[in-house]
Amino acid sequence: MSTTDRESDLLTLALGVVADVTPELVRARRDDTITVDTKSSDTDLVTQMDQWSENQLVDRLLAARPDDGILGEEGTSRDGTSGVRWIIDPIDGTTNYLYDLPGYSVSVAAEIDGEMAVGIVADPVRNETYTALRGRGAFRNGAPVAVAEPPDLRSALVGSGFSYDGDRRRGQARVLESLLPRIRDLRRNGGAAVDLASVASGRLDAFFEFGLSPWDIAAGGLIAIEAGAVLTDLDGAPSWTGTVVCAAPRTHEWLLAALTDAGAIVEYGTGESAG
Repeated sequence: MSTTDRESDLLTLALGVVADVTPELVRARRDDTITVDTKSSDTDLVTQMDQWSENQLVDRLLAARPDDGILGEEGTSRDGTSGVRWIIDPIDGTTNYLYDLPGYSVSVAAEIDGEMAVGIVADPVRNETYTALRGRGAFRNGAPVAVAEPPDLRSALVGSGFSYDGDRRRGQARVLESLLPRIRDLRRNGGAAVDLASVASGRLDAFFEFGLSPWDIAAGGLIAIEAGAVLTDLDGAPSWTGTVVCAAPRTHEWLLAALTDAGAIVEYGTGESAG
């Protein structure tokens, strides 16, 4: 089997699994049958549907491909022998999900031999599914998408997120005090995966966040890259965990410079981000 066929088969498999999971998340939200707990802090929320979703995704993927590896937000971690590793965020944007706000999603990516190759971000509220295969573009509900390139940073609508830690949020607020006069406006939508997909489709001109985990970035990051975005850390190096700055090439350069001028390297540091 060629690499191209392999990636297509992985995408088809994951799409089917995600399509079965997302209606149940919507039903639980509609029926108000959600129970909630906290993880790292009082603002770091988890519901029983996060664990249910991860279990369903993992079980279905491994039933079809028992030799694959898994990395999931809710604790699933296993090595595989096939060269494929699935990276899963069962509900990215749990706080939005709990409060019945848009911006949450199911995010599933697949690495092949350590390189990101397949990405799916399913947004149940908008009934939209973003997909990407490496080297073959990005799509929303099957239609191609591409990043927007505003004429300057002052015309850029930028998305971001904030840490779970209160002290780190104070530092992030200091960065925003410097950044906000230099951009069109800021949006805090609540889920990194949807925000990255929004950059891919031109709904946001740029996105930055700090302290993200691989499952926050993997699928949305690949979709953004395949739509023409640059995805790096604050040093301009490719980033699939921790710090992410994502935008079309010129906007990325402008935003990276503005964040550096605003002291982001000092103020943001590393750590958890709210989701």
